[in-house]
Amino acid sequence: MNTKILLKKLSKNFPKSIAKKYNDFVGLQYGKLKEETKTILLCLDFDSISFNEAKKIIDFKNIDLIITHHPFIYGTFKKVLKNDLVKAKLVKELDEYNVPIYSYHTNFDEGNEGMNDALAKELGLKNIKKLNSIPMARGGILDKEIDIISFAKYAKEKLNVSYGELLNYGKKNIKSVAIIGGGGWHYYLDAKNENYDIFISGDIPHHGRRGVVLNEYNYLNLPHEIERIFMKQMKNILLNIDKNLNIIVIDHEKLPTLI
Repeated sequence: MNTKILLKKLSKNFPKSIAKKYNDFVGLQYGKLKEETKTILLCLDFDSISFNEAKKIIDFKNIDLIITHHPFIYGTFKKVLKNDLVKAKLVKELDEYNVPIYSYHTNFDEGNEGMNDALAKELGLKNIKKLNSIPMARGGILDKEIDIISFAKYAKEKLNVSYGELLNYGKKNIKSVAIIGGGGWHYYLDAKNENYDIFISGDIPHHGRRGVVLNEYNYLNLPHEIERIFMKQMKNILLNIDKNLNIIVIDHEKLPTLI
């Protein structure tokens, strides 16, 4: 498929214009786009491990495009490579292959049928919609009200992680749920103000936890790795655009060991 046409179709749901301009880097991260794209490598992060895993599956020269969720270069190219010697080494290795890397980050999080729509559907939520105050988030309702401990266990299992951190200082039963995958913990008050019974996100620090407690709210902190759903969702989107695309998925990221 023509690469520019493919990216144009993706941009309908995930335009660069909705990416968070203050701290995000989306679009072409490395290399030069090829005229035609047949084989695409999908991963949450492209790094030396995903590079080596991909080479076990396919001759890397046969990959036409790498699509990631997290930006391959999070900042200016020269500054990142100067401070990240591991990534600088990887870039030198990539230079012989000429495979471009394209990232969809917060534009995928907020976009229609993107990250947070996928997570909300995985939880089985109904009447899914964007929050009024933070359109990246999605909110919806469960089929039936359940107690908060049971819900936390259910969410952990549905989003395919082995642990979570529950702050249950609000309602004891859950019916309405709001969610942002990754590190969106600081939007918990938006969810509370829009009357959701619990907010799910990740990466919450100590002062954030204290805020949840003092605001008498419910928050479920799940690992950033729930965003692995990106590969499944993006693969489906790509195949709906062109069923003949060859999609290779690398899912190598593991959760920390709990001690």
